[in-house]
Amino acid sequence: MPILGTQTLLENAVRNQLNTGSSQLDAADSAWRKEQEPLLLKMIASELGIDVMDIADFELNLFDTQPATLGGITSEFLYAARLDNLATCFVSCEALSDYTESESFQDDGDITLVALFDHEEVGSDSAHGAGSPVMADAVKRISTALSPVEGSFNPDLYGAALRKSFLLSVDMAHAVHPNFASKHEKGHGPKMNAGVVVKTNQNQRYATNGITGFLTREITRKAGTVPLQEFVVRNDCPCGTTIGPIIASNTGIRTADVGMPQLSMHSCREVMGIADLTNGLELFKAFFQHFREIDDNLEG
Repeated sequence: MPILGTQTLLENAVRNQLNTGSSQLDAADSAWRKEQEPLLLKMIASELGIDVMDIADFELNLFDTQPATLGGITSEFLYAARLDNLATCFVSCEALSDYTESESFQDDGDITLVALFDHEEVGSDSAHGAGSPVMADAVKRISTALSPVEGSFNPDLYGAALRKSFLLSVDMAHAVHPNFASKHEKGHGPKMNAGVVVKTNQNQRYATNGITGFLTREITRKAGTVPLQEFVVRNDCPCGTTIGPIIASNTGIRTADVGMPQLSMHSCREVMGIADLTNGLELFKAFFQHFREIDDNLEG
């Protein structure tokens, strides 16, 4: 009987495993180690100051260690690895730090935060990517902490928090390449050092719509320090996407997609305009400072 035979084999295997204890685990660990490059294991162990036998597994990523540098005739460009999207991470955190030291922060009744997600380039569908429950859970826990009944979840308060929230999805934008200018619509070709880009796509590859785009422009208009550019992909060209539509669809939070323009995106060395770092910084600071006032004055 094949089934009885298989059952017997399984029973014997379980019995052997119980009898041998950890020896099989040690054998499995040894088998894994045999599949690894010995010199790599030795280097990792040396860097960590441990024995090779202490390494159970690892996740390693290769990246460019060459420092960023300025270039261009007047040093108007920044050349660096991973500008997409570490440039945004940098200016957003700097802006939040500056905002907490400003007078406006003392009277701010909102919860202001910066969320930096992994795995955007591979779809965001992970336990801690933008496709995870992280953002919705954060709003839920914040609203619970602010509930009149301590520690009690209030669905009405949670819903109100979502409705009053606003997300700037900020990912680097594709600037016009001088050798491939035809890849952009004539009136929608972002230029480096010319301002932050507002991205719109009717196929919902970007989350910007009429209301969120207007709010973004009003924020920068009130600040008076942030030039904006508009980007719409050509109708006959495919369009990339961002975490904006993912978070908007998961939470219902109003969202606008924007970004600083750059060239050579996803290359080992990318390039952007240094003025746009300042533009990005000023955009975040303006958002933190002026959003609530402008949003409260909207009618309709």
